[in-house]
Amino acid sequence: MTYTENLWLFFTLLFGIIVVPGMDMIFVLANSLSRGRASGLAATSGIMAGGLVHSLYGALGVGLLASLMPVLFKPLLIAGGLYMAWIGVTLMRSTITVDHVGPANIRSHWEAFRRGLVTCLMNPKAYLFMLAIYPQFLRPDFGALAPQAAIMAAMTAATQLVVYGGLAFAAGRARSLLVGNAAVTIWVGRIAGLLLVMVSLVTMWEGVVKA
Repeated sequence: MTYTENLWLFFTLLFGIIVVPGMDMIFVLANSLSRGRASGLAATSGIMAGGLVHSLYGALGVGLLASLMPVLFKPLLIAGGLYMAWIGVTLMRSTITVDHVGPANIRSHWEAFRRGLVTCLMNPKAYLFMLAIYPQFLRPDFGALAPQAAIMAAMTAATQLVVYGGLAFAAGRARSLLVGNAAVTIWVGRIAGLLLVMVSLVTMWEGVVKA
């Protein structure tokens, strides 16, 4: 697998995760509906900042592991791939629905940014998920880790901006699409779950079986 193919796999996984309705998406939508587009974009910026922090510690963790304990890199890759596949199967079996979007209860754009950042950073599953993702795509055999990590962090922020920023710009339509439309959200989750399973199998095959 080439580095370009590796990035495409990362983007596929990334988009599949971000597009699944969850806390971040509902927070952006609530701000957009309650206080307008600018507040929704401020919330999006906070979530993006939190995502950059997650990207940083994920990259640092992989870098330290690759330099200090390289013998553990492949076991972590396998464990991370299995964890990603398990999440994918869980999504495929789940029935994701959005019953309602309440008011954001935000007084300023700065508060929307801050709460978006805090919400993202306080999600314990995000830390475990990042530790599972980064060993799959941040590989020493592709060269220096720092440029790879910077590109992955930029891709994460850009994808969040497109998805959540798009929600902020089209809040009314997004609300009608998500709220009470169980079929749409369930199928989004199932498709994203299938993508996770497929990507995890490909990355484990490339990183372990063909190594």
